[in-house]
Amino acid sequence: MKYFVVPEESRHLDAEQRKHLRGSFVSLSDGVTHYELAGPVDGSLVVLIPGLTIPLFYWDELAAALHAHGLRTLAYSAYGRGYSDRLHGTYDENLFVRQLAELVDFVAPGARCHVVGTSMGALVAMGYATRHSERVSTLTLAGPAGLAPRAVTAPDRVLRNDLLAGLVARRFGRRILEGHLGHNVRDRDLAAKLTEMILDAYQYQGSIHAFFDTLQHVKLSGRRALFTQAGSLNLPTMLLWGRADEVTPIDHAGTARNLLRAQHYHELDCGHMAPYELPHDVAALVVAFLQTSSDRVES
Repeated sequence: MKYFVVPEESRHLDAEQRKHLRGSFVSLSDGVTHYELAGPVDGSLVVLIPGLTIPLFYWDELAAALHAHGLRTLAYSAYGRGYSDRLHGTYDENLFVRQLAELVDFVAPGARCHVVGTSMGALVAMGYATRHSERVSTLTLAGPAGLAPRAVTAPDRVLRNDLLAGLVARRFGRRILEGHLGHNVRDRDLAAKLTEMILDAYQYQGSIHAFFDTLQHVKLSGRRALFTQAGSLNLPTMLLWGRADEVTPIDHAGTARNLLRAQHYHELDCGHMAPYELPHDVAALVVAFLQTSSDRVES
């Protein structure tokens, strides 16, 4: 899709703007990535991989809870999200896996890490694990995308046509994005807070383009083969799912468990975004999972 800017995007993200923004920035091979490395310096590293729309702030409460348990966290914004660069290239899975690999190499060269991915970020997490299994100690996936069957719907047909997709994105992109955000979180107050957090970064030029180009080029359905490949790695794996998930329905949980050979599975009383909706519950589950996995390795 040809790069475009919509009227609501009144800001240009550059070095001058970033001087006034929270977090750290690093220039990787495809562009500048916004990240935060925090927590005890001697703690095991937990890498938090974002979904389709979310900036690194999404992880704040979960990260703080993990820090309290002695863990170190790396949160970041994917290209086109938060305060990471908006790109003129293609937003595909290879881009997001490459960004993750380069960022981990930068902050923790040679180290192994615990990988946590949510929604589309779960696909990136599995893609990273299959390509860099020597760097992954455990895999935690929350409400992973990818298990809906492939179907040719009207939106799919629009996205397959560059000209039509660009037209729809320019005219209706903001409305479509806000509609998508409304399905993520069950609690209304949390939903409003999430929408405000995400739309703040959508003031920067190229944000709606990044959202739609990702929808065009990342396969968010029909990904059983990736789940199977991740399961064949025999990594300690935990699967988390919200009972009221409207984006990746819990009906897919059984299939995910079987394909991933997940040793741990937990259903939570929330919507699609368990790490955001129930950060302390998720932190407790992650801590227990990492301890169990460590005990298994050491025994």
